[in-house]
Amino acid sequence: MKRETVVWIVVILGILYASWKVLSPFLSPLFFGVVLAYAVYPLQRRLQEKLGRSVSALLLTVIIIGLGGAITAGLLIISAQVASSFYRGVLDFIGWLLQQPLPPELIKFINDFSNQFIPRLSDALSRQAFSIPGYLLQLLVFFLAFYYSLAYSEEIVRKIHAFLPEKNRELGEKLLQSVNKTLSALVRAWLLLNVAKGVLMTLGFLIFGVSDLYTAIVAGFLTLIFSFVPLFEGWMIWLIAAAYFVLQGMYGHAVGIALYGFTLVSPMPDYTIRPLIVAKDAELDETLVFIGMIGGTWTMGVKGLIIGPIVLNLLLVLLKEWKKITARREPSHPPAPSSSEPQPHPPALSP
Repeated sequence: MKRETVVWIVVILGILYASWKVLSPFLSPLFFGVVLAYAVYPLQRRLQEKLGRSVSALLLTVIIIGLGGAITAGLLIISAQVASSFYRGVLDFIGWLLQQPLPPELIKFINDFSNQFIPRLSDALSRQAFSIPGYLLQLLVFFLAFYYSLAYSEEIVRKIHAFLPEKNRELGEKLLQSVNKTLSALVRAWLLLNVAKGVLMTLGFLIFGVSDLYTAIVAGFLTLIFSFVPLFEGWMIWLIAAAYFVLQGMYGHAVGIALYGFTLVSPMPDYTIRPLIVAKDAELDETLVFIGMIGGTWTMGVKGLIIGPIVLNLLLVLLKEWKKITARREPSHPPAPSSSEPQPHPPALSP
């Protein structure tokens, strides 16, 4: 019997390990696909009354694919142009240095440096180009997770509730309510903050003279869309604007738009304004949300912005429940009589 138990434990651990190795490259797209499905679920409920559950989920997925495809194509074109300009700029700068009247030792050092740096830079750019298929595969997993989370949302909720143990079902319900409340607050903060990012980026493009009004509006819209799509972020837009100024030799403007974007668009507001909004909606302490976002991002990347506050809120629920349990287990002692009260005397014995 013991041998059979050990064998089954080894088999189960092997299956779990193999499953983790298979799923670990796709944890981020799976996670963000489920979170985005949660965010648009209210729209899914309205559409499924008219179109049906599967059709409405497919329609929303097609819309997301269209937006994601347009963003991906635009980003690839912009990235290729920026990478090509950067590569040519490095070559031109090294060539300009070699033409200057420098000491022979310094000329030799620059030649040696360029002979090592240029091939490594070329290899790095090539690796980024060859990583595009992997990125497209992650997008596919993201869209599949989004669709199936919407199409089978009711079944998923029922399964989660069915897995709750009967003995501690009340605690399980409290934990699920905590997750739902915190995630709803995070989604609302996500929506409000991303709209504000788009407006501020449009204003930034106009203030620093990056482009005309039409292009500034497009940049703000792209910032809004990029902030909704995982693997992208709003800082990509102001970084492109800063790179444009650098190529034009306008270094003051480049520093200005970079500081403006970093402080008001991304990533600074994600760690300052977002915790305040989430804490207010989820009725949590701002410091707790801030620590959750910082610690979560540090350990889990972008996913940690969402997972961190949820985990700390769950910990808070468990601590409150543990406090209630320990309070019920404490023995109740009757209050000791006060020393100021007169003590009763035993009755006198009759002779």
